[in-house]
Amino acid sequence: MSSATRKHTALPKAQILIEALPWLTRHHGRTVVIKFGGNAMVDEELKAAFAQDVVFLRHAGLRPVVVHGGGPQISAALDRHGLVSEFKAGLRVTTPEAMDVVRMVLAGQVQRELVGLLNEHGPLAVGLTGEDACTITATKHRPRIDGELVDIGRVGEITAIDTGAIQALLADGRIPVVSSIARSEDDGHVYNVNADTAAAALAAALGAETLMVLTDVEGLYEDWPNSDEVISRLTATELEKLLPELSSGMAPKMEGCLHAVRNGVTTARVIDGRVQHSILLEIFTDEGIGTMVVPDGQGEQ
Repeated sequence: MSSATRKHTALPKAQILIEALPWLTRHHGRTVVIKFGGNAMVDEELKAAFAQDVVFLRHAGLRPVVVHGGGPQISAALDRHGLVSEFKAGLRVTTPEAMDVVRMVLAGQVQRELVGLLNEHGPLAVGLTGEDACTITATKHRPRIDGELVDIGRVGEITAIDTGAIQALLADGRIPVVSSIARSEDDGHVYNVNADTAAAALAAALGAETLMVLTDVEGLYEDWPNSDEVISRLTATELEKLLPELSSGMAPKMEGCLHAVRNGVTTARVIDGRVQHSILLEIFTDEGIGTMVVPDGQGEQ
């Protein structure tokens, strides 16, 4: 290959890196909370690409924090243990026996695998649960269904966040990987907390610049199912008006985004976790690929 050809083929790489420069400058030293979920959790190639993205952010000078749930893995483990998966108001009914399985799967399986993938790139990731150092404290959540408060077992509602352990890990250059389970001060029980909600609460408490939520769709659709046009940007108030119409799967994600931007997080983004390197595409390109929620007063730019 001639030197002229080599220069020509390398040029697009240089252009891509230069396009990333303003975003690298803007995000340097900032905390970004990433909710890991959906297809990206079960597809081997997507899992590996996710780990690469998070390590890239860390080496690019950002401070990533990963929060995960584990719906598919929990359902599979409950099946193996002969326990039925039941959902009410979009939340898993969690008996004490089911909670033991949830805790085992989140802290002992999903988190371990994710920490292992990240640590293939260096001694970076440290796993913790919401129980550790009282990072997340919860109380029993009773959703209202048809006007009645319903008991759905060990499902928690967050009452407090203590970011001390996460801040210490970030200061040490580590990547915290947080499982969304929490202990209650009221009764001492351990509760299963929605991971979208946990990620949003942590992003707000950490003063993160960005919350990123991986999903199995391209973003928030303008008029689903009549149109597959994705809303690329909307304000908190615009999102609030749309919330009642959202599907049960999308609602906690968008409620989390709303909570984040209303509590000091600069942007919250829902991105397609089925696309390899979607995190880098969203953070380091002019176009972005998902739906971005911004505080009121920051509409079109």
